[in-house]
Amino acid sequence: MSTDIVAPMSGSIYEISVSVGDEVAEDDEIIILEALKMENPIYAPAAGKVAEIKVNEGDEVETNTVLMVLE
Repeated sequence: MSTDIVAPMSGSIYEISVSVGDEVAEDDEIIILEALKMENPIYAPAAGKVAEIKVNEGDEVETNTVLMVLE
C-alpha cells in the first residue's frame, strides 16, 4: 500500500532531504516547503520507502499537490 504526501499549503519546494529508494521513519523531515517567507518542514506520515518524488527543488506547488509517494 502506498502513501501520498501532499503539500499542506501553496509555496515553493526549498529542499528535498531524501532520494528515491531511501527508507524513512515516521516523522522524518523529508521536504522543506517555503511559504509566506517561512521554511515549513514536511514530515513522513508513516515509515516506508520513497517510491517516487513528484517535485523538484524550486518548483511552485499548490495546496494538496502530491509531492512524494511512500511504499
